[in-house]
Amino acid sequence: MAKDINTRLTRLRERRKGPDNVSMEAIAKAATASLRPATVVTPEAWENRGGATQHWTRYAIGSMQAVSHRSTEISLETGLRVADQLRDRLARAGVHAEFRLQGSVPLNVHIQGVSDVDLLAISTELWTYDSSGAKARLGEYRNPSQKTSVQLLRELRQQVEADLPNAFPAAKVDTMGAKSVKASGGSLPRDVDVVPSHWHDTTSYQLSDREMDRAVTIYNKKTGETIENRPFVHIDRIRSRCELIGGGLRKAIRLCKNIKADSERGIQLSSFDIGAIMYHADMNALRAGQFTDLAVLAETQRHLDALYANQALAESLMVPDGTRCIFDTPDKRAGLLGLSVEMDELLDNVFEENGAGLIGSALSRQLKRERVSALAI
Repeated sequence: MAKDINTRLTRLRERRKGPDNVSMEAIAKAATASLRPATVVTPEAWENRGGATQHWTRYAIGSMQAVSHRSTEISLETGLRVADQLRDRLARAGVHAEFRLQGSVPLNVHIQGVSDVDLLAISTELWTYDSSGAKARLGEYRNPSQKTSVQLLRELRQQVEADLPNAFPAAKVDTMGAKSVKASGGSLPRDVDVVPSHWHDTTSYQLSDREMDRAVTIYNKKTGETIENRPFVHIDRIRSRCELIGGGLRKAIRLCKNIKADSERGIQLSSFDIGAIMYHADMNALRAGQFTDLAVLAETQRHLDALYANQALAESLMVPDGTRCIFDTPDKRAGLLGLSVEMDELLDNVFEENGAGLIGSALSRQLKRERVSALAI
């Protein structure tokens, strides 16, 4: 992360207030030159929190906040617009699909200027199922297609790649992604990642009939393999846990994502991974985020530090949907270290600028966390 707090604050403000689809290169140049946007904008509430010199504190608090309601609406509208265009074009080519949003936007942990809109394009021609499920045992499944998952998803991917440039001729369409096709720019105020997929009915779904229990199978263009994902379980479990504690879990996830966006350490953790990591934090500690945002900073720092110190514990943790371990590659452990160090530095700086002085700076991190958690700003 850039060491200059003014640069950090400029980047954060630009992400939250800058023009839609502004490039991160432009944001970085504006921050380096200490330029403010030419247009007059109303400061957000977090920009008036704390004293005039408490810049680190404002950065920490601002990084936790949800983007504006209108910004979220624009993300949702953009995703639905792409879905409407693709649905009709795919149908004309004899390819039938339905669409769902996944990822950060429906979970409300997206950060403007960084988070894309993830759109599942779900083929209705083929679905798979767990053969041990209740419906499967009763013989209720009759699959209409003779194609394999790989065949169908390869064809769906090819048609999406062909239709997106025609639907949005001014946009840039990137077909090089392993699992998605990205459309950006032109008339699209948000980048949209289209993920070709088909339904997979899990044993849980066969019992509940709730879509949140239904999985999807996606296609990796680079390897030719298919992968089972459970994006709606992930969303539901994080949302439910967060609502039980009054919103602190979402604040912690947004904080980590903004720290990653500003980091110069090359943190190799996806938004999905960050959500999964914070899902295992101390919810009682995050509950205090209802009353003081800085309690969220303190618990986030403690949790990341504890996970890196205890590798066996970290490697035992599963993603919320239960499909894999969170830290399943060496890069992710390195990413955890980078994020943990960034959070250490943020906690130290917030502690220092809230009147700790030279004596307080020698305190242990545990005592720093306790004092920061008690700050009502």
